[in-house]
Amino acid sequence: MRIVCIGGGPAGLYFALLMKKLNPAHEIAVVERNRPYDTFGWGVVFSDATMDNMREWDPVTAEAIQVAFNHWDDIELHFKDHTIRSGGHGFVGIGRKKMLNILQARCEELGVELVFDRDVESDSEFPDADLIIASDGINSRIRNKYAEVFKPDIVTRPNRYIWLGTNQLFDAFTFLFEKTEHGWFQAHVYKFDDTTTTFIVECPEHVWLAHGLDKAGQEQSIEFCQKLFGKYLDGHRLMTNARHLRGSAWLNFQRVKCEQWHHDNGRSHVVLMGDAVHTAHFAIGSGTKLALEDAIELTRLFRDEGDTPEHIPAVLERYQAARNIDVLRLQNAAWNAMEWFEVCGARYCDTLEPEQFMYSMLTRSQRISHENLRLRDATWLEGYERWFANNAGLPVKAGEAPPPMFTPFTLRGLTLANRVVVSPMAMYSADDGSANDFHLVHFGARALGGAGLLYTEMTCVSPDARITPGCAGMYKPEHVNAWKRVVDFVHANSGAKMGIQLGHAGRKGATKLAWEGIDEPLEAGGWPLMSASPLPYLPHSQVPREMTRDDMERVRDDFVRATKMAFEAGFDILELHCAHGYLLSSFLSPLTNRRRDDYGGGHENRVRFPLEVFRAMRAAWPSNRPMSVRLSCHDWFPGGNTADDAVAFARLFRDAGADLIDCSSGQVWKGDRPVYGRMYQTPFADRIRNEAGIPTVAVGALYEADHANSIIAAGRADLCAIARPHLADPAWTLHEAAKIGFDDVAWPKQYLSARSQYETNLRREGGAPDK
Repeated sequence: MRIVCIGGGPAGLYFALLMKKLNPAHEIAVVERNRPYDTFGWGVVFSDATMDNMREWDPVTAEAIQVAFNHWDDIELHFKDHTIRSGGHGFVGIGRKKMLNILQARCEELGVELVFDRDVESDSEFPDADLIIASDGINSRIRNKYAEVFKPDIVTRPNRYIWLGTNQLFDAFTFLFEKTEHGWFQAHVYKFDDTTTTFIVECPEHVWLAHGLDKAGQEQSIEFCQKLFGKYLDGHRLMTNARHLRGSAWLNFQRVKCEQWHHDNGRSHVVLMGDAVHTAHFAIGSGTKLALEDAIELTRLFRDEGDTPEHIPAVLERYQAARNIDVLRLQNAAWNAMEWFEVCGARYCDTLEPEQFMYSMLTRSQRISHENLRLRDATWLEGYERWFANNAGLPVKAGEAPPPMFTPFTLRGLTLANRVVVSPMAMYSADDGSANDFHLVHFGARALGGAGLLYTEMTCVSPDARITPGCAGMYKPEHVNAWKRVVDFVHANSGAKMGIQLGHAGRKGATKLAWEGIDEPLEAGGWPLMSASPLPYLPHSQVPREMTRDDMERVRDDFVRATKMAFEAGFDILELHCAHGYLLSSFLSPLTNRRRDDYGGGHENRVRFPLEVFRAMRAAWPSNRPMSVRLSCHDWFPGGNTADDAVAFARLFRDAGADLIDCSSGQVWKGDRPVYGRMYQTPFADRIRNEAGIPTVAVGALYEADHANSIIAAGRADLCAIARPHLADPAWTLHEAAKIGFDDVAWPKQYLSARSQYETNLRREGGAPDK
């Protein structure tokens, strides 16, 4: 094949040498606009795993890079006069210029033609090429030419950064945080050769503007950074090699991803590679990794499928399909890491202690979990677990600290034995609103299963507040005794606490039992509905009436009555349901609240009635018992609430006396499109906890101890509500403890004979660590 690589960065050079090595008969040229030894930027970073991949594909190149690179395992944080170091992270750093020179030399050795100082305007300059690799960078002219084909999605991020270097050497991948009168700056620092270190300084846009850096020239910007981070530089200067740039040296990161990666231009097949097709933020040092692995995968497919012009179309289809998944996974991790650095000044720097800040930073991409940290640096993690347990009021000695999910948590006069919550889940099995034997067995089993707190399903405050005829209630005297039977059993037979969630279905009421047709209106035996506005949930649902002031007073009083009954039944904590499109949620969302009176419009109006209900309940509920509020923190529909609104509502409930926000999302508007994924709602709990300053419950796609420990240890939430896994396994908490080898958790005495067998079988299957 005749192959032309436009752009002489890592992607183009490495693909060229791999393909030439695969088949020396290929005619391959790399065309680069700069001169042979020009380069911009400083060092590049990638992981040990990428190096292993390179060794497999071209040991000669890998060996040359290995001789030249700097390898380190440690990450070091300097924050609030603390220095914290963790090992086992495995990075490789090398000067960009050195790496390109190694790749250039290997290309020449294999017979690749290198053309420098040629600025390519278009792929049409190479009409005889069978394959054109557009590795021409983030501002790719080839991608822009065929934008309608490649459909690039380019997002410019808000933080500003400047890429500098210094001769001060650091022996770890180092993060420096410094606060000024206008906000926080951070530096990403790593050595890449024997004399030079990359030094990237980053800050939010508003901090950058407040310091006048938008008007500063390069020298002024360097002097500013020099002064700010001077105590770490030991007299060494910061340097730039970007004097070719006009204007400010401060940049905004651009995230690039493309819907289509390749195109037949009628003469040649054109395929994007490297930054031309995808970028990943420097926060996890992955841009070079992506470029090299693009080159490896495309070469692999030509080797396996055939490397003649006839094979190109099929190979490019498989290439995009194969790489797209890996790239998206890494881009998502890089996005998480990038967002962490974008918000850390507003969210974490002033709220977290240095120890927890370090943990949060290490796990920022969500690819590194609690148990993964244990594999990387068990000594550091065990020290952190000890610090966390002590802060939770559980003094422990070295080697005795429990995982974070097994530390106690206190709200007002309530102390939970651990951080695991059985999430409120509708059972639709009540008899005329009364809890029955099913509820006794259901909650009893999960209490015996080790959870620290059990919430009832949404328990309705009046007959017309029910979702279905099978919903539990708290509006008749017999309901108190029915629930008291359950609560008394849980208290007498376990260490768990019981919470009741009170709610009103609003426009989502009078529907069939879930297994008979979820959300479908009753064909007979229904009841009139009311809501913030007269909008049906489904097109064929009953149209609710718009609530009047008289309706509001009656509903408020129903909630107060149910609150007093919940106290009689012995519940330990009370939750007000303001989520999922039910009555109080319908006031909060602009999708469902179209009112033009004092209860519609901005945040304060939309939350007016839910707050009125909450305050009345708080006044009726004992002051030593906590109250929580469940919110839909995102409506997942255009025009609906987002996390910004959730933070605003959380602050208002906090000020009204709420102790805890239970952070769910969606189910407000039919047709919503949640972005599902592992721990997908946890960012809402994280943001509310650390921006609104109130404890939170994380919920949604949490299904293993590693999720709970990672979330709680990082300060992203205080409790983790486990929903469907508890339906499948009532003893989820005990079983997860066994899987991670934590044995300081009590089993019911009646079940002790099964414990050792269960744990032994787990070890045999490799599902638990050896003791």
